[in-house]
Amino acid sequence: MNTTDPQIVLGTMDFGTRVDPDRAFAILDAFVAGGGVWLDTANCYSFWADPSGVGGASERVIGAWLRARPGARDAVRIATKVRQNPLVPHSWPKSAEGLSARAVHAGVAESLERLGVDHVDLLWAHAEDRTVPLEETVGAFGELAAKGVALRIGAANHAAWRVERARSLAREQRVEPWTALQLRHSLVRPRPSTAVAEAGHRMLADEDLDLARSEGLAVWSYSSLLWGSYERADKPLPHTYDHPGTARVLAVLDDIAAELAARRNQVVLAWLMRQGIDPIVGASRVEHVEQALAARRVRLDDEHLARFAEAR
Repeated sequence: MNTTDPQIVLGTMDFGTRVDPDRAFAILDAFVAGGGVWLDTANCYSFWADPSGVGGASERVIGAWLRARPGARDAVRIATKVRQNPLVPHSWPKSAEGLSARAVHAGVAESLERLGVDHVDLLWAHAEDRTVPLEETVGAFGELAAKGVALRIGAANHAAWRVERARSLAREQRVEPWTALQLRHSLVRPRPSTAVAEAGHRMLADEDLDLARSEGLAVWSYSSLLWGSYERADKPLPHTYDHPGTARVLAVLDDIAAELAARRNQVVLAWLMRQGIDPIVGASRVEHVEQALAARRVRLDDEHLARFAEAR
């Protein structure tokens, strides 16, 4: 896996929709003040919550924040995604842009305009598009990397074999390969062989970590804190998590959190980072950011990891 130290990534999906710009600015300011670096967005955020029926709100808020904060661009790294933005309002997935070369180039150009930047630090293919030859998608991402428009490229919600096939095609085309994976992952897991309710989500599997460790790929996790379900009684875990393993893990989580004088969420984030995973944390309030960044000070040892592994 990636050899750099794992970091907390700020998820900005709700900026401009469920989180108004003023509050988003305060969250971004607190994140940077606390030593945070990576911002994760997407060109489709958040079409399902926007009256317009299309994405772009999150990127526009980040762009406005960058304009209002001279020097902020040098303090942060920006990751965005293409693939899912509806081309026709309120018509997803039927009108999702996809991953054709034309769609990738157009999507990135629009993202750069909204963000007000000349490049992004990481560009993700947000999900697979099997209607397009993988060679075409790989070539389009490679062109953007060669132009310096995307400093690095990655694959979100892709099967491990598709990622490795794409990396092989990149070598054949002599273009930049995907070097990062983004998948859904957290301490508790859904029941085996049950589909999660959220459209487009792909769970991190053992073969993804195997690939990442073998090839030196970065791994980012989303839904890392399961929408607050570890700490909030009003946000129960989805029914797909209702199995004996969940109860065992949560009992161990309570014990370890008490031993370390840490919050449940902070222990979960520390558990992810201890495995070399960069957890994405969505925040709607400044205190959420501050609590998440404090997870960097939570130290889990091998014995803690063994207790979690046995419970899972």
